[in-house]
Amino acid sequence: MSGLGADIARYLDYLRVEKRYASGTVVNYARELALLETYAQSLGLVHWRELRAEPLRSLVAREHRRGREPGSLHHLLSACRSFFRWLLREGVIAQDPALDVRAPKLRRKLPQVLDVDETAALVEIPTDTPDAVQDRAMLELFYSSGLRLSELTGLVWRDIDLAQALVRVLGKGSKTRVVPIGSKAIEALHALHEQVRPEADSHIFRGRGGRPISPTSVRKRLKGWAQSQGVWKRVYPHLLRHSFASHLLESSGDLRAVQELLGHADISTTQIYTHLDFQHLARVYDAAHPRARRRKE
Repeated sequence: MSGLGADIARYLDYLRVEKRYASGTVVNYARELALLETYAQSLGLVHWRELRAEPLRSLVAREHRRGREPGSLHHLLSACRSFFRWLLREGVIAQDPALDVRAPKLRRKLPQVLDVDETAALVEIPTDTPDAVQDRAMLELFYSSGLRLSELTGLVWRDIDLAQALVRVLGKGSKTRVVPIGSKAIEALHALHEQVRPEADSHIFRGRGGRPISPTSVRKRLKGWAQSQGVWKRVYPHLLRHSFASHLLESSGDLRAVQELLGHADISTTQIYTHLDFQHLARVYDAAHPRARRRKE
């Protein structure tokens, strides 16, 4: 392993052991930094202190020409910046070559959401089979508490307090938060608990052979239920999280509370849902106000 690669390996160990990053996050960092290492080696560099900003800009420009989207390039630069900050703290480099490097401007897309009626149609599935009982609990909990897919698949029964209607989840960066559970989700979880009679440390949602349900299986089941329930939008796990946040903000107007419930470290991440709410208000205004501007059909 080259000296460049050895530094990357130490940094990835730091993410796993000290920062306790999720394995998927570490894999993503490893992929981006492997690209950086290959590029640095192609320039003949043998130590990270030799890297400057201009070659790093050239790497970003090359990847952009190859078709990488601005969002993906932002992930590349984020991994590089985090790595270089660590190298600075470790005394490996004296200056950060990524400090003045920018990715192409990112066009922020508003997330799609289900409206309240579509959400009800999706989650209120018939519970006429054991699998459907589990799926009803899964869908209700997804929407009730705004969970990420990884948070939901990792839940065990001891994480749920049915009496207090609370769920403890392990989010990004191994941060734990406690989120309320709605009454419909509590009913569905009670039904699932009665059906499986689980141990406290067993996973709530299971796949074949009693193993924890896989993210792929959740996506497939969600897509299947959307079609059978007549919801024709593209339905995926994070769509229920987006819908949870949008509906809650629309009803409460409390951005900080929604931030806490979602587990966002930065409130700017949550602010995107204020734009969704504004779109709803604008549609109501255009439809109802006698002096509203009408677009020509």
